[in-house]
Amino acid sequence: MPDKAYGLTLRLIDVGFKILEVTMTFLETEYYGNTIESYLICVGMILGGMLIIRLFRKGILTKLKKWATTTETNFDDYVVSGVERFILPMLNVGVMYFAIKYLNLTEGGTKILASAFAVAFTFYAIRLTTSSLRILLESYARRQEGGEEKVKQLRGIMIVVSLLVWSLGLVFLFDNLGYDVTAIITGLGIGGLAVALAAQTILGDLFNYFVIFFDRPFEIGDFIVVDDKRGNVEYVGIKTTRIKSISGEQIVISNSDLTNSRVHNFKRMEKRRIVFTLGVTYQTTPEQLREIPEIVKKIITDQTDAEIDRCHFATFGDFSLNFETVYFVTEPDYVKYMDIQQAINLRIYEEFAARNIEFAYPTQTLFLEKSES
Repeated sequence: MPDKAYGLTLRLIDVGFKILEVTMTFLETEYYGNTIESYLICVGMILGGMLIIRLFRKGILTKLKKWATTTETNFDDYVVSGVERFILPMLNVGVMYFAIKYLNLTEGGTKILASAFAVAFTFYAIRLTTSSLRILLESYARRQEGGEEKVKQLRGIMIVVSLLVWSLGLVFLFDNLGYDVTAIITGLGIGGLAVALAAQTILGDLFNYFVIFFDRPFEIGDFIVVDDKRGNVEYVGIKTTRIKSISGEQIVISNSDLTNSRVHNFKRMEKRRIVFTLGVTYQTTPEQLREIPEIVKKIITDQTDAEIDRCHFATFGDFSLNFETVYFVTEPDYVKYMDIQQAINLRIYEEFAARNIEFAYPTQTLFLEKSES
């Protein structure tokens, strides 16, 4: 029995060595310049790297997502989202690149691999850049008054920013692929100059759109006056701004015309200064003339949201004695101002009627001289 067991053990060892020898021979077999062992190591590196990335996504990144939802700021949410959408895919591309690079590739294969990696890396890098810029601009816009409306206006800016970033990214990609970017840039410069000359009006409006967005001479909803046009700002676009006029129609004005004009923004008016005149007849007595400024001052002082500045007997007119009054309405609302002015006018009319003070109106007195016959 011991001899049989010993003999069986020797056979098993012999079989094991033969299997090992066959396996080693199989692993050392070459295909396209690489052994099967190299291919298996390459596959193992890819699977191992992706497994580690997947474990990071399922474990650490999931916990970071939950933590980010509990914080007050949105910055950490953006960071976690950026890592998941762009950084992890870039890591996957990197794992595949370095795993394949482990193989003994031909010169052509090496160039193809490097080009594919450059294209994939540039794609995700550009998307990461544009996404980061969009988040920064949205954060900047939301901190301003009417932030949500500002965010809607970002669509036009992001188109321009994306085109710029993609252009720079493609130039960087072509440079890494070995192309002569100097010739490309020169061609783009000449073509861009031709386009700029042909579309200088459009480009001017586009530039002024950036001026309106960042300098903020007015916001959506502001009541503005431009030359003889007036109304509420309804929409600010890449080329034009639309205003809802007080008569109901929509006025479309190019951004260049707006920035080159004097814009009166009544929404930002803290106080409204009002000047009006009163004319009384020349038959008004001196005592009544002295009373008028005090009467007007008291009437304005009694009004809510109104502050008197002055009231003076100002001029001798052709047919009236003129008083000039200046006061302030402490709210910018136009309807509020008209309500106050109406109340003042009614009170003045009542007080003047009670004191027999007559308002002047255009009259002409003719003096006829009787001639002696």
